[in-house]
Amino acid sequence: MGKTLVIAEKPSVAGDIARAIGGLKKVGDHYEGDSYIVASAVGHLLELKEPAEYEVKRGKWSFANLPVIPSHFDLAPIKKSETKLNGLKKLLKSKEVDKVINACDAGREGELIFRYIMEATKNKKPIYRLWLQSMTKGAILDAFKHLRTDAQMQPLADAAKSRSEADWLVGINGTRAMTAFNSKDGGFFLTTVGRVQTPTLALVVNREEKIRSFVPRNYWEVHADFKVDAGVYEGKYFDPDFKKSSDPDLKAERLWAAEDAQKIADAVRGKKGTATETSKPSTSSCPALYDLTTLQREANSRFGFSAKTTLSIAQALYEKHKLLTYPRTDARALPEDYLPTVKEILSVVAQTSSLGKFAQKALKDNYVVFTKKIFNNAKISDHFAIIPTGQEPKSVLSEVEQKIYDLVTKRFIAVFYPPAQFLNTTRTTVVEDYHFVSEGKVMQHPGWLEVYGRTSEDSGSELVPVAKGETPLTVKSDALGLATKPPARYTEASLLSAMENAGKTVEEAELRDAMSEKGIGTPATRAAIIEGLIAQSY
Repeated sequence: MGKTLVIAEKPSVAGDIARAIGGLKKVGDHYEGDSYIVASAVGHLLELKEPAEYEVKRGKWSFANLPVIPSHFDLAPIKKSETKLNGLKKLLKSKEVDKVINACDAGREGELIFRYIMEATKNKKPIYRLWLQSMTKGAILDAFKHLRTDAQMQPLADAAKSRSEADWLVGINGTRAMTAFNSKDGGFFLTTVGRVQTPTLALVVNREEKIRSFVPRNYWEVHADFKVDAGVYEGKYFDPDFKKSSDPDLKAERLWAAEDAQKIADAVRGKKGTATETSKPSTSSCPALYDLTTLQREANSRFGFSAKTTLSIAQALYEKHKLLTYPRTDARALPEDYLPTVKEILSVVAQTSSLGKFAQKALKDNYVVFTKKIFNNAKISDHFAIIPTGQEPKSVLSEVEQKIYDLVTKRFIAVFYPPAQFLNTTRTTVVEDYHFVSEGKVMQHPGWLEVYGRTSEDSGSELVPVAKGETPLTVKSDALGLATKPPARYTEASLLSAMENAGKTVEEAELRDAMSEKGIGTPATRAAIIEGLIAQSY
């Protein structure tokens, strides 16, 4: 019986796979044993190259040479990686090898890296797919027991090649057309265009145009302080007969003339009124588990990390430390048969993490139960949500790694906790026929917020009580001059959200439906797109 050649995407992953299999020795830059050879690429080894008849020198870029639509695509080795490609070619041609396992990253890009190697080396040997969700030894060995066939992976391979060729066609033709346009008066002004890059740039430009064309509108609000025996509470004037309109600037509490606001402030000052209130219970559930985009958004909002930084940290926690599952995912759910695994992971977290007491409580109080919000096969495509693997950290994490690991672990624990419970109070104080609203929110049970350090003692904004029959006295009332504000510029967090939801804003119905679930870019590529726009000074 011959040997099986396993090709990973990176040398570090090849090392992990070799250690999991066991009994393999390092031979040059690959690992070899009686039954397996484990080798690796270093990311992409090949790239699309236009056929020679389409090559045009830089200075000749013009509309006359467009469009560039080759009848076929050639592959060219990436210069710096040629040695690695030749090494893999030699192993693939070896008579010892009778089958090949694709162990590149389990996603579209990993599939493309492997398929291009197969195409360039003209491999005819049987192919299987190792689909890794986690880099722990147990997960690797389990994946070897459930290898996917070449036929099962063909749709993903087709999608990967189609996307690569579409990117090439849009990039070459768009870039040459825009460069020709911008260089028509002389000189050479390279203007890059990309299938994902350009719509993302359009989001930023459209927002900037709204900001620059924005004309602020002045408005006024009336704020008052009311005194009762128990203390003082604040209120804001509102029009009880206000009806929403298509103008987003119009709101119940806004007045559009200074004299109207001043008139109300003067009329109620020093006067007594009546107060009525309603209290309604409300709940707040923990958000779903993280996919890559929501993790990047939260890390940007909380810590100021760029999308690229968060991805590289999460990748290190997956690949190097084996503490997180595969990070380049767009899913926020877990497989429906994953409940026993979740309990095992929480048991380890309970013993090893600073968040252990919360994991312990989740298990002890039977919070960890099956719900479709968490366990849902219909909401998983290639990969499930990012969660801890249940491994104990083998080395000390850096400060930034610890922050991302804790973020994921907290969400993983909190998602099983019950909802937080609040009592929302709305008080209306009427003075001289003018209505003022005061709102209070009191936490009654922290639920999942306990994992984030909140307790029932963090009562929130509780309103001082008004005794039955008591008439609040207006001790202070002011007309405040304010102005409407333009939309905020994008942060990386809000731009990631805009990219993710871009499909919902498309006017053409069929395209909107096609894009509604995906937006532009993928969780794995959005960070690089943003970095590219910055690098090109766009």
